[in-house]
Amino acid sequence: MSTDVQALRIAGPGGDIAVQVQWPVGAPAVLMTHSILSSSMMWEEQAALLAATGWRVIRADTRGHGDSAAPATPYAMHDLVADSIAVLDALKIDRAHYVGLSLGGMSGIGLGIAHSDRLLSLCICDARADMPAAFAAPWDERIAIAYAQGCAALADPTIERWFGKAFLDAHPKLAQKFRATAGATSVDGFVGCARAIQGLDYLGAVGRISTPTTLIVGANDGPLPQAMQEIKGLIQGAKIEVIANAGHLPNIDQPSAFNAALMRHFFNNPSWSQP
Repeated sequence: MSTDVQALRIAGPGGDIAVQVQWPVGAPAVLMTHSILSSSMMWEEQAALLAATGWRVIRADTRGHGDSAAPATPYAMHDLVADSIAVLDALKIDRAHYVGLSLGGMSGIGLGIAHSDRLLSLCICDARADMPAAFAAPWDERIAIAYAQGCAALADPTIERWFGKAFLDAHPKLAQKFRATAGATSVDGFVGCARAIQGLDYLGAVGRISTPTTLIVGANDGPLPQAMQEIKGLIQGAKIEVIANAGHLPNIDQPSAFNAALMRHFFNNPSWSQP
């Protein structure tokens, strides 16, 4: 079975969307999206794992991130949802599993609310469904820094919030990879997505999600474990996995535990488990 990676560019509503596709052709599809100031590279290990176990994996760079185009701002969360639908349409995928983390998890919630007919399952990681003022306010300072100095000025503080200094010191190559990716993010892409985050307002509609859903969150990710417990209570049948000793990107700082949770999501449900 081939799991080679193919790079494609797809016409989206705001410009070209860069995607990485891993075969096998004809297998059930998994669409993966990432956090702000990152790219599809953050899913490399999980994409390889899923492809090797029988899934067709599509990793999309969010608008203004990675190799995707950066349309003019402003963006809203529904624009990112529309980008995901454009990827599925272009690849002629009627229904897919969806895995999204942070910003990708937020837009995944919107996808589940508005487009359940296009989804087989949802795996939402380290995301919230609303943006209270106390959580929205810090983005104003980050936006100002991006306009004044570029996204490179946000790279160090962002990845230190995600991983902590001790982890970064112990993994210098990984730290440099994430630092470079964050720094290369376009200002319009960052600002547009940051404004979309500030406008996040899905909590009142979360109960409309009927897609089978697993929530995964790092135990040390600030208020998000509590926020995701609240989301779990609103989605019928939803499950939650809390990853011990993990921060905002548990797939990176605790990959073994995260991968086990991800595999439980995909293989513990007979209706979509691989033969």
